[in-house]
Formats: sequence, structure tokens, C-alpha cells
Amino acid sequence: MIFSTTELDCKEASTAGMVNSEVSTRLEGKYAAIVVCWLLGNGCLFSWNSMLTIEDYYGYLFPKYHPSRVLTLVYQPFAVGTLAILAYNEAKLNTRLRNLFGYILFFISTLLVLILNSATSGKGGLGTFIGICALSGAFGVADAHVQGGMVGDLSYMKPEFIQSFLAGLAASGVLTSALRLVTKAAFENSKDGLRKGAILFFAISTFFELLCVVLYAFIFPKIPIVKYYRSKAASEGSKTVSADLAAGGIRTLPGTEKEYTKDPERKGNKQLLLENIDYALDTFLIYMLTLSIFPGFLLEDTGSHSLGTWYALVLIAMYNVWDLIGRYIPLLKCLKLESRKLITITILSRFLLVPAFYFTAKYGDQGWMIVLTSFLGLSNGYLTVCVLTSAPKGYKGPEQNALGNLLVLFLLGGIFAGVTLDWLWLIGKGW
Repeated sequence: MIFSTTELDCKEASTAGMVNSEVSTRLEGKYAAIVVCWLLGNGCLFSWNSMLTIEDYYGYLFPKYHPSRVLTLVYQPFAVGTLAILAYNEAKLNTRLRNLFGYILFFISTLLVLILNSATSGKGGLGTFIGICALSGAFGVADAHVQGGMVGDLSYMKPEFIQSFLAGLAASGVLTSALRLVTKAAFENSKDGLRKGAILFFAISTFFELLCVVLYAFIFPKIPIVKYYRSKAASEGSKTVSADLAAGGIRTLPGTEKEYTKDPERKGNKQLLLENIDYALDTFLIYMLTLSIFPGFLLEDTGSHSLGTWYALVLIAMYNVWDLIGRYIPLLKCLKLESRKLITITILSRFLLVPAFYFTAKYGDQGWMIVLTSFLGLSNGYLTVCVLTSAPKGYKGPEQNALGNLLVLFLLGGIFAGVTLDWLWLIGKGW
């Protein structure tokens, strides 16, 4: 049978149209995924930021125990230790169960903070403080499951997804700071106002964590573009996404034909770490510096000021706002640092903030302290996104997942080092 040139052209155009339509369908839901990633990032730190933001309440309940420093110091060993185990076994883990466990643990722990507060009638004491510390440790375990799992999962998707998740982490600080300012203003003149504000605060946090459980369990895995990238990762040898694909309605994985029957070569964690040791150290140093100043130093060592009990809340709010702004700046390509050397030089230059904070607390006024705190947040958010979006480029899906987990491990290690070094500010002050 002989076909005319016109008929052949029509058939080719029709086939091309079907292929383009299929690809377009697979990539639908980009903006929905960005919004959900933002909300999930928010939920990852919402509970912990809630605990940090009501430090004025805990400072009132436990004046002798330095809660702003102790709670962070308790949180970190659990986070780092748990994530070290999870990162080592990352290739064998069910990512869906890991992340769901983390969000559910966040929900339960936040609810228990409310129950503990009610059971003790808002009274302090060593027993209550130990209970709060135990729940802080639970937040650390939950953070290790969620933050490492989500960053690893999003590392093989579009860079905008991981940027949105990281922005959500920062937004949780902004939202909790705003809520704390509102609740403090609403209850400031009432009897037991600090406690009422804290209860309302954690009630909202509990609801939000439950929302994140629902979003991750039922909404996120069904977004077409998310299913597409998870299918692609599975075709490249990832064994961690099967449960998420099943939740999205994909039972038979695309790309399981003969060319994918043999397990593709995957670089091991050691090799990935050696190839990206500069990025790993970058994340460590970013958070070591930040947490050696925030929140402990800002809450206890900021010198003389006229804002009274509002001062610490204003500083935390300014840090959180500028941290969030910094995480959106890299969306402008002309402002994004991509040179590995420049990123490292910029991170090392941040250590000049240590003497700057010291001398400002000693000789400066509150205006300069607010400016420095804002810059600390801005640089923290900006450099975090630059590192975590640049590092996974050029790797296969399973390798990107593993690298994301390793970088978050160094990030949490930096936080642990920072909160430990934070105690050095107390030298000469009775310690």
C-alpha cells in the first residue's frame, strides 16, 4: 500500500502530539508540588521552632536551667545519631514509611507537650524540665527521619522542589515568631498570660503537624510530576520509592523492561562523600556558626536594651524573616552562587560575625544587634539553598538521594557543634 507524503506527515504529527501530550501529563502539578513541599518543610521544623520561640515562657518556668541552650543541646544528639544510622542504611529504607513515621512522631510529641503542660498546671521544677527535654529529644528523632528523608527524596526532582522545602523550613520560624508575638500581645496583661499563649501556640502546632501527615500520606504521592520523578528514580535503580509509587497508583514501574533488569552501578556513600567533601563541610560550617549565636546568645547575652521582654522575640523574628528571604534569593539565577570555591569563601567569611556580635553586645545598641541578627539569617538561608541545590547535579536518582541524606547529616552535625560552642559565651558569667 502506498501512502502519500501528506498522509505520512499527518501520522508523524499525530504520533508526536501523543508523545508530547503524555510528557505534558507526566509533568503536570509542578506548582501544586511546590506548595506541598513548602508546607511539608514548614511541618518539619514547626514543632521545634514553637519550642524555641516560647523560650521566654520556659525561661520563666526554669530560670536556673538555661532552657534556651539545654533544649537545643538535648535535641541535637538524637537528631545526629538517628540520621547517621538512617543515612548509612538509606538505600535499604522505605522512604514513605520513614517520612510518615517522622511526621507522626512530630504530631504525637507536640500533643504530649500540651498534655504535660496541662498535667503540671504550668508549674516548673526538675521533673517537668526533664519531661520537656525528653520531648525535645523526640523532636530530634522526628527531624532526622523527615529532613534527611525529604531532602534526599527531593534531590532527584526539580531544584525548585528542594528550594521550596528549604524555604518552608525557614517559614516555620517566621510563622512561629509571628504567632508568638500575637499571643504575647493578646495575653500580656492577663493572669497566667505566658502559659495561655504557649498553650494556644502548641495547639496550633499540633493541628499543623496532623495536616502534614495527611499531605504526605495522601496528596503528595499522587501529584503527576512527583510520580514521574519517582518512576525515573526507580528506573535508575532506586529501591526506596516503591511504596510511594504504590501510594500514587503505580504498581508496575515504568522502565522495568530488559534494559533495566540489571542493577545499574551506583556510587557508594564513601565515594559520594569524597567527591562532595567541600559541600559537606560547607553545610557543617554554615550551621555551626549560626547555632553558636542563635538562639542561645541572642536570648541571654545581647547587652542593654529598651524593648524589655519583647527584645528576644524581636531578634528571633528578625532572624527567621531574613532567613526565609535568603532562601528565595537563589531563584534569581543572576544572584545564585554556583562556584564551589566562591561558596566556600563566602561561608568562611561569615566567621567575622563572631567578633561582630561580641563587640555589639558589649558596646553597641539594640539597632546594631537587630541588623547583625538579620544578616545572620539572610546569609544562613541563602547559602543553605545554594549548597543543597547545587550538590546533587550530575548524579543518578539513587545517588542524589544518598547525597541529600549525607549533606543533611553534616548540616545537623554543624547544628550540634554550634549549640555546644554556644556555651562558650557563658565563660566568665558564673560558669
